Amino acid sequence: QVQLLESGGGLVQPGGSLRLSCAASGSISSINRMGWYRQAPGKQRELVAVTTSGGSTNYADSVKGRFTISRDNAKNTVYLQMNSLKPEDAAVYYCNAYYRFRNYWGQGTQVTVSS
Repeated sequence: QVQLLESGGGLVQPGGSLRLSCAASGSISSINRMGWYRQAPGKQRELVAVTTSGGSTNYADSVKGRFTISRDNAKNTVYLQMNSLKPEDAAVYYCNAYYRFRNYWGQGTQVTVSS
């Protein structure tokens, strides 16, 4: 079992920054893949960024160059640094872990981008 707890969401103006954190209940060093997804009202959940245990990363085209995913195995935490935020980035952001052929999800954290 993997439990995930997100934090760091909130209200930010366009062009601003936020850093989301996802704390896992145990060691993340053996988790194959961890990532961030988001879901806006009326839309499907979509991949934002993912990082693997081997250190590779992948991003949605819409966030490339603005968002950075990173993991701190010592703290069992994955981060999503979001810069140059746009109104279209507003959504509930979910942390995801893929471990032993199962997907685990956090409860989500709201990101609102508005002036």
